[in-house]
Amino acid sequence: QVQLVESGGGLVQAGGSLRLSCAASGRTFSSYTMGWFRQAPGKEREFVAAINRFGGVTTYQNSVKGRFTIARDNAKNTLYLQMNSLTPEDTAVYYCAAAKSVTTTGSMYDYWGQGTQVTVSS
Repeated sequence: QVQLVESGGGLVQAGGSLRLSCAASGRTFSSYTMGWFRQAPGKEREFVAAINRFGGVTTYQNSVKGRFTIARDNAKNTLYLQMNSLTPEDTAVYYCAAAKSVTTTGSMYDYWGQGTQVTVSS
């Protein structure tokens, strides 16, 4: 089992940057594909980015390509999401999640964090 705790959210102006972190417990972090999802008020949860077990494969939602970068440090059991050029449309609660394979489908992720709020002001 994996427990996930996100951090790094906050309030930022449009055009700014934030780096989210997701700390994983347990010794099996490197066994999992990791992903970031987000949910804005009144909207469904959506996929943001995913990275395979050793970081060699990444995939992104089209709207964040070129602005967001997903990375992981298996030695530190930590997942990251560097977010640049933020816009108000990026405002959401961001969740990290763990899955057995690379997928953009939320239902395929077995473990979820509690989320961290990102608010981008215009």
